[in-house]
Amino acid sequence: MPARTPRLTCDMSSHPGAEVLRYTAFSTDPDGGNPAGVVLDASGLDDASMLAVAAELGYSESAFLTAPDGRGGHTVRYFSPKAEVPFCGHATVATAIALAERDGPGDLVFSTQAGTVPVTVTREGGELRATLTSVEPHTTDASPESVAEALAALDWPAADLDPSLPPRIAYAGARHLVLAAATRERLADLSYDFARLEALMRALDLTTVQLVWRESGTVFHVRDPFPVGGVVEDPATGAAAAAFGAYAREQGLVPEDAVLTLHQGTDMGRPGTLTVELRPGDARVRVSGTGTRIS
Repeated sequence: MPARTPRLTCDMSSHPGAEVLRYTAFSTDPDGGNPAGVVLDASGLDDASMLAVAAELGYSESAFLTAPDGRGGHTVRYFSPKAEVPFCGHATVATAIALAERDGPGDLVFSTQAGTVPVTVTREGGELRATLTSVEPHTTDASPESVAEALAALDWPAADLDPSLPPRIAYAGARHLVLAAATRERLADLSYDFARLEALMRALDLTTVQLVWRESGTVFHVRDPFPVGGVVEDPATGAAAAAFGAYAREQGLVPEDAVLTLHQGTDMGRPGTLTVELRPGDARVRVSGTGTRIS
């Protein structure tokens, strides 16, 4: 099943006064990473208008700043082409970089439906890098029946899973089912039943299914089917990266003080890199990446 190609135009004639910016997150290449729509002043848009903008763009998510407080704080809402979502990591990174280009690097605070998300933007060698700090994460068991249904929708035999990374539902602002492939070849072969996986995800209140292959102790390759958002696959998923960091720590896969590298989007032709930082004594997870504007 081919990945949906995002549309690069958006007719804003029905939404006057709302400037829609386009950024990609987790890459400095406009053709890499995960594109997001960014509206830095959405105060004049109602819910239906924000959803319409997201649908017209066709990106996996778009971010809308609705209430700046003048002190670096913003209320942010996120919409996929089909519905509002409580939190989106790549659109957070994209929005922070857009604000930094306008106002300069520094510290920001985003109020989201999932909670308060601090973001810091720095300039490194001419490139802007945004680091978000997740809400309090946690993981829960995934029932054998749910895992079996997910594998059936993916057309993955259970024998193709890596037993050292057990299936779990991980949360760091949104819920994701983590399934680990035993080989890179298994991860690369993704052709799934869109409707069947979407139905399971709605039943479990999942935002994505995070498919993982472990290359080394701290390097992972990931893919994120996103049928509930109307998108076959998300190219780079910051919220899932944060959730996976919590999962890796709880499963004892990495030390409490660790920096993980997640490669995503390669199999879609949109490679991106997500950096996940875990700190001792702090349950929250930090996810960072670069970004750039799409002309």
